[in-house]
Amino acid sequence: MLVPTHHFRDIEREPEYLQPEQCIPPPDAGPVGTMWFIRDGCGIACAIVTWFLVLYAEFVVLFVMLIPSRDYVYSVINGILFNLLAFLALASHCRAMLTDPGAVPKGNATKEFIESLQLKPGQVVYKCPKCCSIKPDRAHHCSVCKRCIRKMDHHCPWVNNCVGENNQKYFVLFTMYIALISLHALIMVGFHFLHCFEEDWTKCSSFSPPTTVILLILLCFEGLLFLIFTSVMFGTQVHSICTDETGIERLKRKHQPREHRGSWKAVEEAFGGAFSLNWFNPFSGPCHPVPLNDEDWVRQVADTNTETETETEEQSEDRKDEDSVEVTDD
Repeated sequence: MLVPTHHFRDIEREPEYLQPEQCIPPPDAGPVGTMWFIRDGCGIACAIVTWFLVLYAEFVVLFVMLIPSRDYVYSVINGILFNLLAFLALASHCRAMLTDPGAVPKGNATKEFIESLQLKPGQVVYKCPKCCSIKPDRAHHCSVCKRCIRKMDHHCPWVNNCVGENNQKYFVLFTMYIALISLHALIMVGFHFLHCFEEDWTKCSSFSPPTTVILLILLCFEGLLFLIFTSVMFGTQVHSICTDETGIERLKRKHQPREHRGSWKAVEEAFGGAFSLNWFNPFSGPCHPVPLNDEDWVRQVADTNTETETETEEQSEDRKDEDSVEVTDD
């Protein structure tokens, strides 16, 4: 892949600049299916709050609105629909939280690995100084996960994980199902208030009227807040998938024009193949990416002339000439 030279932060002539001797060889890969979990206090707390809020909505919908209702058909239909959406939302949350988002092998920037790449003139490799990994194209380091993540969009504390190429589908489904149950809960609260205004409040719920009103108002506030929040997140994620541009890439690009890279193939890869019901199934994964080979770790400089003008990210006006680019530290 061609990499514009103005994206380089520091460029050196010698591979020793990567300091491979400081990198510990990566540990042996764990067994297939090993659980991924980030031990972050804030993220764990947010994940617990997420489950608590969903279970609170479940409690109010069932025990305040549906079970006391004398309309059996209304209660059964809405109960099944709400519980199905809630189950899919929590299942999507678990998959987004416990799935490896696409972490780059940690500590693979060893001398042996760099030498095995056999860099040619005009080729560069990026090393992350924080996790001592060789970064493939479109990978970014997450300070919370302490790993470089392929196609990292952002780190979401609500799922206690990064959103990357391996779990973006689950995050999209999570936001979609949360938005749907929020909308469903708001509609049921509206109908319940209208019903109670027309009849005696003591017959609308097994709780006292003041308690019923407080529970419904809290649910209404929760539903409205999360409907807005998750709808916005769902829209941004779908846009990111359709345009094949992550949130980090969009922020780094700023006001610069971007070449169009989006395609229907990118959508199918994110959701696991051709359009089907599996797109909405949190137990069906995305298309598994092809394992990285040596060519994926190496990037080709766009301009390999004997005098290459290079611009740093921090100071766009400072430039320096290089006649041979072999490695770079990002």
